This record gives sequence, C-alpha cells and structure tokens, in this order.
Amino acid sequence: MKYVLVTGGVVSGLGKGVTASSIGLLLKACGLRVTSIKIGLFFFFFFFFLAVSHFDISDPYLNTDAGTMSPFEHGEVFVLDDGGESVIDRERKGDYLGKTVQVVPHITDAIQDWIERAAQIPVDGKPGSADVCVIELGGTIGDIESMPFIEALGQFSYRVGPGNFCLIHVSLVPVLNVVGEQKTKPTQHSVRGLRCLGLTPHLLACRSTTALDENVKVKLSQFCHVPIDNIITLYDVPNIWHIPLLLRDQKAHEAIFKVLNLQSTATEPDLEEWTSRAEIADVLHEPVRIAMVGKYTGLSDSYLSVLKALLHASVAQRKKLFVDWVPAADLEDETAKENPDAYKAAWKLLKGADGVLVPGGFGDRGVQGKILAAKYARENRIPFLGICLGMQIAVVEFARSVLGLQDANSTEFDPNTKNPCVIFMPEGSKTHMGGTMRLGSRRTYFTVMDCKSAKLYGNRSSVDERHRHRYEVNPEMVGRLEKAGLSFTGKDLTGRRMEIVELRNHPYYLGVQFHPEFKSRPGKPSALFSGLIAAACGQLDSLLLQGSENKRIIPMTAGNIDSSTAIIYQNGSATKASNGTLDGIYSLCNGVH
Repeated sequence: MKYVLVTGGVVSGLGKGVTASSIGLLLKACGLRVTSIKIGLFFFFFFFFLAVSHFDISDPYLNTDAGTMSPFEHGEVFVLDDGGESVIDRERKGDYLGKTVQVVPHITDAIQDWIERAAQIPVDGKPGSADVCVIELGGTIGDIESMPFIEALGQFSYRVGPGNFCLIHVSLVPVLNVVGEQKTKPTQHSVRGLRCLGLTPHLLACRSTTALDENVKVKLSQFCHVPIDNIITLYDVPNIWHIPLLLRDQKAHEAIFKVLNLQSTATEPDLEEWTSRAEIADVLHEPVRIAMVGKYTGLSDSYLSVLKALLHASVAQRKKLFVDWVPAADLEDETAKENPDAYKAAWKLLKGADGVLVPGGFGDRGVQGKILAAKYARENRIPFLGICLGMQIAVVEFARSVLGLQDANSTEFDPNTKNPCVIFMPEGSKTHMGGTMRLGSRRTYFTVMDCKSAKLYGNRSSVDERHRHRYEVNPEMVGRLEKAGLSFTGKDLTGRRMEIVELRNHPYYLGVQFHPEFKSRPGKPSALFSGLIAAACGQLDSLLLQGSENKRIIPMTAGNIDSSTAIIYQNGSATKASNGTLDGIYSLCNGVH
C-alpha cells in the first residue's frame, strides 16, 4: 500500500479537501485503485479521551459525538455508509481502563493502526485493497490539536518506509496589493514548522491568485528543500473541477509516481470526460433557480453536500445553478410583525424560485417557515424536495392542510400534540442524544414502481442511501395520510419506517428520510436532485423516460434478497454490486472512510 498525505499550512480553508480529492481523481485516471481517509479533530479527541482521566482545556472541539454539534460551529456533519461520524467505539468499550495510556506511544500507535486498517477496506466493489490511500489531515500545521497526528504520521512514514509515503503540503503564497509581489515567507514558515515536527514535504501545492512566477518557485525550492518540479501552483480557477486538470498539466502525478516508485505501473491520466465536464460548467448560462429554505442559511458550509448535489445535477441538465438562501424563520408571521422587510424579501425569493428544497436540520427554530414553504410549493405546483426534516415537515403540513388536523406536529417540537405525525424512533437510548441516531447506509424498498422516485433510481426495487436522524413519520398515521392522497412509495424492510413520500398529482413533490446528497458526485448526480433540477426546468418527463429505457428490475422481496449483494439488469446484462450498494462512497476520487 502506498500513502499520500495532504497537509495544510498558514491559514484554514485553503482547499486541502479539494486538493486531496483531486489527487485521488488524478491517480485513478492513471489506472490506479484509490481510496482516501479524512482524519481531523474529532478523531484526535477520541484518542485524547482515552489518554486522560481528568483534563481542563477550553478548546471548542471536545464533543465525542459530531451529531450533537450545530453546523454553525464546524460546518456540515458528513455521514458515511457505515454511519461513522467520529471514532469513539474503543472509548465506549473501555478497552484502556486500568492501563496507563500515554500520547506516545499508545495514542500515536493507535492512530497508525487505524490508518492501516481503514486503508485496506476496498471501496470500488473489487476484491483486495487499493493501490494508493490519500490521507487528508484536518486542521492547520501549528494547531495544538494536530500535534498527536503529526507525531503519528511522522512515525508512520518510517513504519511504511521510503517509496511508500508521499507528503504534499498545501500552503498560501499571497500577493500584497501594495507591492504586487508573490510572498513566499508564509509558506517558508509553514514548511519550517512542519519539518520541526518531523515531516518534510515531497511536493508543495501553493494556493495563489495567479500562477507562481519562476523566480518564486526557485526561492521556495531553495528555502523549503523541495525540487522545483515538485512545486505546483493551484491558482484561482472558474470552478474547482479544474483543479485535477491543473495538477495534470503541471505533472503532479509524475512527481508522486517518482516518490512512490510507481513509474512502471501507472499510465498517463485519462481525463477527457472530466475535462469536458469542467469546460461545460464554465459556459452554462441558462439559469435554474432553487430556493434553499433552511435554518443555517448564514453559513453555506452547513449545507455543503446539498449545494454540491444541486451543482452536479444542474450541470448534468446543462443549466447554470442559482441558489437563493431563504431563512426559514423569515417566512413566518412573527417576522412579518417584527421585521417586515426581511419577511417580504424571504417570500420574494421563495416565489421567484423554479424549485424549492428544504434540507435536514434539528431544533424548532424556523420549522413553521419550512412548513409554509412546503405548503406554497404543494399548492402552487412548484417542484419540491424535502430531505430528512424537510420530509417530516411536508408530512406535517399535509396533515394540517388536507386532513384538517391543525395541531398535527412532530413530537420533537410538541411532545404533547394530539396528532403526532412524526415521532421519536431511536436506534438506541431514548434518554441520551449521543449514539441514538439512525446512522449510515440503510436499504429502502419501493412499495410501488409506478412513481417518480422509483423511475429516477432506474426502476430498481430497492436503493441504499445514508441516514442521519432520530425522528420518523409515525406509522400509525400512514393509513390516514395515504387515504388523503399522500403516497409513501419507499419503506424499510419492516414497512414501519417511511423512507420516501410523494404527491402523485404534483409535477414533483418528494420527501425522503435519508440524505441522498451524501452520495452525489460529478458525473453521477443524485437521482432525486436530478429530478428536482429537471422538474424545475420542465425536463422531468424526458429524464424519467431515459431512466425507464436504460434499466429494468429484478423483483426484490424480503424472501429472496441477499442483504450483501444486489443484482440489476442494465441494457440486458446482469450487474452484481457488493455490500448492498450500487454506488459506493465517493468524493472526487472513489472512496472515503
């Protein structure tokens, strides 16, 4: 196994994740099997908790469950197929009780062991491990939180040996407006700090507004001890899909192959399809406008995967995406009294949109506004997609408006409601928030095939998507809701958990309990996001017809399903997918653990 480590320096937000994913894509385009790992602050505190019995520290990242953090604190919480948000199993099992646990060697050894185990897990459906594992280290070099990682990775480079470890450091080369000169000092100091911690970069990926001048490269090479050919400029581009092309054009793959002794096994990168996609995204001009009605609209990173999924779908439909951020609370009557300007602005955005999306969330702030948005989309036949909480509020709105149950609600917001449309259905404890979520990949079975969601998924009998929630539609209310016209077209194997809801007499009105955005990727957008964009552009019928022509189903029932495999027919040929998923786990490359 070969390892590529991506670190970052100077400031946060330089694009380590984009760089790591782009490297993975580039290596994959060279014919290599690639997997990737993201390790960050939550991972550190898992090991930190193992090491001490008492601590007094005011750092803001002491949460053991990422699921209990507000997205305002640290952006979106991403969910994987296995449900992993933070690695805390050994802490909960108490494996270290009674032992004297030290940062070195116990914690650093545990980090290294975990990296090796995770790297061996195949993510492309093929047997055996990948050729290369790309590791992104969260945080910025010099952060106190990163110290155990840096020490562990320094040891790890010796563990795996020369030729198996390549370090790429992402740094900043700013241009001061006063003098108009590219400044190398920030990168010099960052690399010096990295070397003091026991790691020396093999490549520098320098973020700058423009390509680095040749004399700047010479200076960086001299003071950072990196060959000049291994200094890559990641300058500003129209969209981030150009980053793999920048890496290719500057021969980053050749530099990596040289460090990892892969010259004889890798080929020249084939990025023709990727290049076409990036160029198409640059010239799109016909707009599609989506109103994002949410609680955390003040921080776009809170809905990062949703935004990317919308982008993937809009590019596939050859449309230029415009997202209008609508604070849910601003749609409510209370805002009309307290801040009429904000109220009018929110409703103007909502009514001007081609489609409405209500993403997931927690807490009761803005819930009434989300319900009003769902009602507006339903009554005015505006394409609508509700995700997780977005699905739940659509059900509540339908119960209130159509069934006439004015007090219908979720027990999350009104525990005493007489008409609980959404109830607490935990995976574990009913009293503790940590570890009670329904997390990770779960299978949804279509109850009927003549529905938009089934057609969008290619007429498959079931689909695997990732979940992250505690509350679900009350199964005792389903009969009344369906009788009134709300169709639950997807359920779990037991039939007790509602996964997909649709309005049949609506152009596009879908709600899903899962999070389809987590498995969307460029070139393979989420089916339901594609449906929303297509419906918003008046192209849904052709998209549904395309899906019907390409795939036909093999019936899957509780009696004949093997939970570890699924078989579909695509264009007449059988295709087997392992681990019960047809899609895998994707970033820009082909895997994330």
